[in-house]
Amino acid sequence: MKAVVIEPGRPLQGRVEVPGDKSITHRAIMLGGLARGETLVRGYLPADDCLRTVAAIRALGRTIEDLESSNRPTLRIAGCASGSSILREPADVIDCGNSGTSLRLLTGLVAGFPMCTVLTGDASLRRRPMGRVVEPLRAMGAHIVGRDEGRLAPLTVVGQRLKGLDVRLPVASAQVKSAVLLAGLAAEGRTAVTEPAPSRDHTERMLRTFGVPLRVEGATVSLDGPAGLSAAEIEVPGDISSAAFLIAGALLQPKSDLMIERVGVNPTRTGFLDVLKRMGASVAIEGVREVSGEPIGTLTVRASALRGTTVRGDLVPRTIDEFPVLCVLAAFARGETIIEDAGELRVKESDRIHVMAEELGKLGIKVEERPAGMRIEGPQRATGARCSSHGDHRVAMALAVAALRASGPTTIDDVECVGTSFPGFFELLDRVRR
Repeated sequence: MKAVVIEPGRPLQGRVEVPGDKSITHRAIMLGGLARGETLVRGYLPADDCLRTVAAIRALGRTIEDLESSNRPTLRIAGCASGSSILREPADVIDCGNSGTSLRLLTGLVAGFPMCTVLTGDASLRRRPMGRVVEPLRAMGAHIVGRDEGRLAPLTVVGQRLKGLDVRLPVASAQVKSAVLLAGLAAEGRTAVTEPAPSRDHTERMLRTFGVPLRVEGATVSLDGPAGLSAAEIEVPGDISSAAFLIAGALLQPKSDLMIERVGVNPTRTGFLDVLKRMGASVAIEGVREVSGEPIGTLTVRASALRGTTVRGDLVPRTIDEFPVLCVLAAFARGETIIEDAGELRVKESDRIHVMAEELGKLGIKVEERPAGMRIEGPQRATGARCSSHGDHRVAMALAVAALRASGPTTIDDVECVGTSFPGFFELLDRVRR
C-alpha cells in the first residue's frame, strides 16, 4: 500500500485548476452512449471511477475514443447511427470497481433493455446499500436479483418493458433519482421523482442538453418515455468536491491566497461554500458563466479565522461529499461545530463518521461521534502521526489537509484510492505550497 508523508506549514498560493467533475463525467458518458450521433466530452475526469463507466458503456456496445492530442482530456462517443438506442448485451460481468455512481446509475440505465447485465464492484462497493435503487426500479417492472434480496451487489438485471411511475424518495439522493430517470427514458409513460430535499441536479441539466424535455415542479422532476437523446458537446467543469480540499488548505494556512479556475458552482453542489460563509471564510466566486448547462466560475480563497457552525437538514445533501474535510476545518475553528442528519455518511466508501473521528483522534483532535453526525469543539492542536485512509479517497485528502496544521510530519497509508477522484492531488498540493 502506497503511503505519503505530509510536512506541515507553507501557505497555498497561485492559480490552479482541478480535474473535471466526477458526477458530470459519469452522466455525460452514459447519456452519450444512448444518444443519436457523436458526442464529445471535453475536460472529463480520467480517474478510475469514471474509467469504469467508460469500460461499462464500451461493454454495452458503444465505441469510445480517448482523444489524447486534445488540450483537455476528451472523449468521442459514437452513439446510435440509426436512431435506435438498443444497447448490446455485455459478454461479461461489468466491474464498477469502487464507483457507486457507476453501479447505481447503470442499474437504471440497462433495466429497460432486453438483455441480461451483471454489475459488481470491489469489496467496499459490494458492502454498500443498493436496495434504495433496486426497490423503485422493481416497482417500474424491472427484474433485478442480487445478494440479500437485491440489497447488495453483485446485481443481475434482466431487461423488461418498464412502466413510468411516481416515485417518492424517503431520503434525498441524486444517485437514486438519476437511476429512476435513466430507467424512465426506456419506460412507457410518465416517470416522476419527488425528493424531500434538493439533491444535485446534474442529471436533469444534462438530459436537457441531450434534448430530453423535463418538467420540474417544486421538488418533483418528471419526463415522458420512451425518450430519444440527441448527441451533444459537453464541457465538464472542475469538480467543486475536489476543489474543497485545496480551499480548506488555503483557509487554514496563514498567508494563503489561491485562485481555482473553471470550477463548477452548481447551486445543488455548493452547500460547502454556504457552510464556509457561515464560518467566516474568505471565499469569493467570480466570472460565473454557463457551459453545457452548468455554471462555472473562479474561486479566490484567502486564509481566514474560522468559527464553528451547525450543519443539518436541507444543507446536508448539498454538502455530503465535503464532510470529511469540513471536520478538519471544524477542528481548527473557534467554537462548536455540530453535524446532524448525515447518517448517509455511514454508507459511503467507508463509515466516514467513525473513520474521521478515529483518524483525527490519532492526530490528537477530539471528535464526539454521534449516530448521524458529530460534534467538534475548536480550536484544537494537531500532532504528527501515522494515519490510514481506510481505502476512502476523501478521507485520505482530508487527512492531508489536517496534516498541514500538525506540529510534525504525518504519514497517510493507502493513498492509491485518491486516484478514484483526484489523480495528481498530492503533486498539485505540493506545487501550490510556497
